[in-house]
Amino acid sequence: MQQRPLGPRTVSAIGLGGMPMSIEGRPDEARSLATIHAALDVGVTLIDTADAYHLVAGEVGHNERLIAKALREYGSGAADVVVATKGGHLRPGDGSWTQDGSPAHLLEAAHASAERLGGPIGLYYYHRPDPKVPYADSIGALQQLLEDGTILLAGVSNASVEQIDIARDILGDKLVAVQNQFSPSHLESLPEMEHCAEVGLTFLPWSPLGGIRGAGALGGRHTAFQEVADAHGVSPQQVALAWELALSDYVIPIPGASRPESIIDSAKAVDLVLTDDELAKLSA
Repeated sequence: MQQRPLGPRTVSAIGLGGMPMSIEGRPDEARSLATIHAALDVGVTLIDTADAYHLVAGEVGHNERLIAKALREYGSGAADVVVATKGGHLRPGDGSWTQDGSPAHLLEAAHASAERLGGPIGLYYYHRPDPKVPYADSIGALQQLLEDGTILLAGVSNASVEQIDIARDILGDKLVAVQNQFSPSHLESLPEMEHCAEVGLTFLPWSPLGGIRGAGALGGRHTAFQEVADAHGVSPQQVALAWELALSDYVIPIPGASRPESIIDSAKAVDLVLTDDELAKLSA
């Protein structure tokens, strides 16, 4: 599979988002493990998770434990996989989401994630800004985690251009990635994507196909993507990912999956070549 830079590392141009395997509607463990193994089989070397990817309050870190188990079972073939996880976003267990960006929480959360994943975290994101905590204070916790070796690289998620630059000032070249929502249905993060390309940060669209509910309806909601897909004999989901890859050399989409077939199809997007006219039609 094609590779793209992630700081000093290179990883697959398509990653695997683990959230659908742990929240509402999740599959049984056997299918989840098969999905992760299928991603590795087709060359995926970046897996994205978070401590908040779980259902009930008592299972914080469900997705992290699932991924760790899948990698152990896969054996030496998983040695080059980068697992990225996140902290600062919480699920109380009632279906809602809250924030805690306090340095004390982020330090505790990262150490717990590292224990679940079995070692230093390859890439750790501040998951979502907490309006109760100065952004620089939260990023300072990432600096401390880098210094003590709990995490190897840092990122920010759901961040504005201003917040990205605050993190750059504090973390320097240890800040390697920004993860914001971006898809044909959600273009609001285009300024952040463009800023990342200007300063050399990897931009990872989350929900790049429109989310769990939107992915299946992508072709119906955005007819240009279905038309291009029909012309190539592929899925509109593949077209969407190929379009995102073409927007910037710094983009790595991380589509979520809960079935092996889904991630296998998504991975094929790296080999889908779209013409300039098709790209213009999709961007329009």
